[in-house]
Amino acid sequence: MSVDNFKTNIYEYLETLPTFTFLRLFEKPATCLAIFRLLPSIGRQIVMSFLYVETDIQVQDVNNWVNKDGQRKLAEALHKLSRLRILDHKNSTLIMNETFRQEFKNALTGGGTQQSFGLPCATTDKHHVDIAFLDQYATQQWESILHYMVGTSSNKRPSRGVLNLLERSQLMQNSPDGPGTLQITNKGFQFLLQDVNTQVWAFLLQYLDMAEVLQMDLVEVLNFLFQLGSLELGENYSVETLTQTQQQMLEDLRDYGIVYQRKRGSRRYYPTRLATTLTSGSVAIAGAALKNVTAGDTSKTATGITAAGEEDSEQGFVILETNYRIYAYTESPLQIAVLNLFVQLQSRFRNMVAGVITRDSVRNALLKGITADQIISYLQTHAHPQMRKKTPILPLTVVDQIRLWEMERCRLKTHSAYLYHEFNMQADFDAAEKHAKDLEVLLWSNPKKRTMVITQGGHDQVKGFVKRRLQNPRPS
Repeated sequence: MSVDNFKTNIYEYLETLPTFTFLRLFEKPATCLAIFRLLPSIGRQIVMSFLYVETDIQVQDVNNWVNKDGQRKLAEALHKLSRLRILDHKNSTLIMNETFRQEFKNALTGGGTQQSFGLPCATTDKHHVDIAFLDQYATQQWESILHYMVGTSSNKRPSRGVLNLLERSQLMQNSPDGPGTLQITNKGFQFLLQDVNTQVWAFLLQYLDMAEVLQMDLVEVLNFLFQLGSLELGENYSVETLTQTQQQMLEDLRDYGIVYQRKRGSRRYYPTRLATTLTSGSVAIAGAALKNVTAGDTSKTATGITAAGEEDSEQGFVILETNYRIYAYTESPLQIAVLNLFVQLQSRFRNMVAGVITRDSVRNALLKGITADQIISYLQTHAHPQMRKKTPILPLTVVDQIRLWEMERCRLKTHSAYLYHEFNMQADFDAAEKHAKDLEVLLWSNPKKRTMVITQGGHDQVKGFVKRRLQNPRPS
């Protein structure tokens, strides 16, 4: 799970599913709406244009909907809709999946009797639960996982199921200090630098993989996750409409802070903000819940979330100067621990820590698997509102230097190759060398020593050519 294939995107997972699974997923209006919300804007526009048109639409007509500058985005959107089985490309026409069409209409108009958007409880909960409490609960549950990963002190230890998932996803591994203890891995460090929505989806995608191993019904698991993204924050819902698999999921999702249940076996549950933003496409709202919490004062959680939801600029707390000094206005041990991954912290005050980005601190982060782009992205995402007033947000001198420090470790790259040598005849070597050049697979050659290096991809072709020439020598 390197940076290049760090599996955090639900698109990537959905595109691997077979057609039969999609047909079952499309039977739930809430799932259709959730998938629609995850589409890019031009993809949503195409779906709405097709929705109430019962006849097939020509591809050429769709291409005429956008100008030349938008053709690339249109092609990408059509490809994505095809991979998600929403549109089917037959000959020169585009056809919308009928199951998706009908259930998405039900989602928009309130039709159908499937109750895929949850069943609100008819009775009032005698144990009062408000949005502020749900925000505080979600923050405590999710931050307990992150605190455990970075090794900071936390009053709550994650459940056994969470620890199994951390180990299975290779975010943590067995520690050499002793059995039963885990330590963070390179992938875990990369995970910490992601925004909260990305972290949650990465966790849930690993949960989906584990659900398949446990032989849980994958469609029911996905339907419930998409349903949670469509529920109302602060509302309590009955478990009566949930399947056995989905009721089993509640216990796991409660450990992640995605849903709240007062106790195991409770007949009602509450989605938290982590759940309701799963398919909203908004990172700031969910992320702010965890960025603005300060240690020892969880009462600020709800205020921080609401403010961030209304004004995105309130979520930043990092100031970076051109002299590489950094000031972070936070008391959160978690945020301080994350900064300590690539910043040399020098002083700490009641509501602020100060430090400097140095060559050694960046190299230590690089050794842990963190990339320069991740460090820059983290600083940009968490930039203070005052820094956001500038363009660019981060000082270019610091950004360029962080990338240069990374390049120091990337001067050499290894590639698999094949060495050809000990040719008996110069003519055989010259012919093989010319053939390799024609194929553009020659990396290096020395005619005097009759030695050359061939790329791994070109080995079979050059090997076959040499064998044929040796078996059928030409007269000199």
